[in-house]
Amino acid sequence: MAFEGLSEKLSSAFKRLRNKGKLTESDVKAAMREVRMALLEADVNYKVAKDFTNKVTERAIGTDVMESLTPAQMVIKIVNEELTELMGTEETRINFAGKPPTIIMMCGLQGSGKTTHSAKLAKMLKRQGHRPLLVGCDIYRPAAIEQLKVVGQQAGASVFEMGQENPVIVAQKAVKYAKDYGNDIVILDTAGRLHIDEKLMNELKEIKSAVHPDEILLVVDSMTGQDAVNVAKSFDELLDITGLILTKLDGDTRGGAALSARAVTGKPIKFAGIGEKLDDLEVFHPDRMASRILGMGDILTLIEDAEYRLDQEKAKEMADKFRKNKFDMNDLYDQLQQIKKMGSVKSILSKLPGIDQQIRDMDFDDRQMDRVAAMICSMTALERENPDIINPSRKKRIAAGSGMKVEDVNRLLKQFETMQKFMKNMNARDKHGRRKKLPGLGGMPMNPSMLHGQGKPKRKK
Repeated sequence: MAFEGLSEKLSSAFKRLRNKGKLTESDVKAAMREVRMALLEADVNYKVAKDFTNKVTERAIGTDVMESLTPAQMVIKIVNEELTELMGTEETRINFAGKPPTIIMMCGLQGSGKTTHSAKLAKMLKRQGHRPLLVGCDIYRPAAIEQLKVVGQQAGASVFEMGQENPVIVAQKAVKYAKDYGNDIVILDTAGRLHIDEKLMNELKEIKSAVHPDEILLVVDSMTGQDAVNVAKSFDELLDITGLILTKLDGDTRGGAALSARAVTGKPIKFAGIGEKLDDLEVFHPDRMASRILGMGDILTLIEDAEYRLDQEKAKEMADKFRKNKFDMNDLYDQLQQIKKMGSVKSILSKLPGIDQQIRDMDFDDRQMDRVAAMICSMTALERENPDIINPSRKKRIAAGSGMKVEDVNRLLKQFETMQKFMKNMNARDKHGRRKKLPGLGGMPMNPSMLHGQGKPKRKK
């Protein structure tokens, strides 16, 4: 999970500040030392970390903060603002050409994810009503063009390729093809190397001179940490990139590349790869990312994900069943499938504000949803509609059919019973016709504890 380690350390530093009624200059400086160490451990560039903490310290020891009724909250607010500033203040979109097609040149080292993210970007743009054309300019890596064809088909985008022809000629012919056939966006999937070399850069420069791209996006693997920043700096000096796409942001617990890249290159992070699926690409919002780092959630991105990924008709149907208290195992199965579309449980929780840190720290196993789904699929139609009829012999059959234990089936049925009670309470009204107060999180449908056996608190090192 991106920034997980950094978030934990920042939360710990700010907790100590909150425990103090009034802050002194030494309190602020001590907290900033912890923040600087947390940033360095997250693989943030040393100069960037130093400048960041100096700015925060300078603002935080001002009179307005020291004499505030909630000085700790004021310091956190300053850190939030400076983090947002560090990553770019506001999101930066694609710079579309005044006259189509818009040419986007994707570049980066081999293995950074250029081909996959070219397809991800094509799918995102297609969703917005564009007609992207993917172009195979990587003639060196074995099966690179075949890979582009596969992911292009999955993204629903056309692919232009000319086999082993010179990449510069391929790019020129692709632009002409796009004009002739009405493709308003051309995405050039260029070749990469294991390291930056003269041959690679000369080829990229020639492509740039030949087609004059509107965007030169550098695809950077955030898992490489500080090296990612060095790569970004080198490419920017030679090609004058217009923006970055950070990949594998879902797996990088440090996140230093995201915090350093923009400060070092001066170029915005435009997109973030947050998973392996072609839908797992999102516009990079610095303010929202800062909120996630500080454990404040990111409800706007969660809402946008829900609007795009979830079946709205099913959601209305489910809400109606909640109101009428007619929720059965079929509905639970549908709900599980909807949740899976939203990503991992951990990523969903990271975007929810107000979630207790102990719940955020739990080690969730997303495969548990598949196990629950397997148990439901092992039930008969009658059992799914009426779970009350499931007796010991039926439980044995369901367990055997799903590869689970009877204890797992019992646990599922108990959780389902809790969910039904929640919905009954949710619809209950007092004698004045007002809704009664709802129970806490423990009774909420599909709360994190539902994913039993994997919600174990992480051991503190």
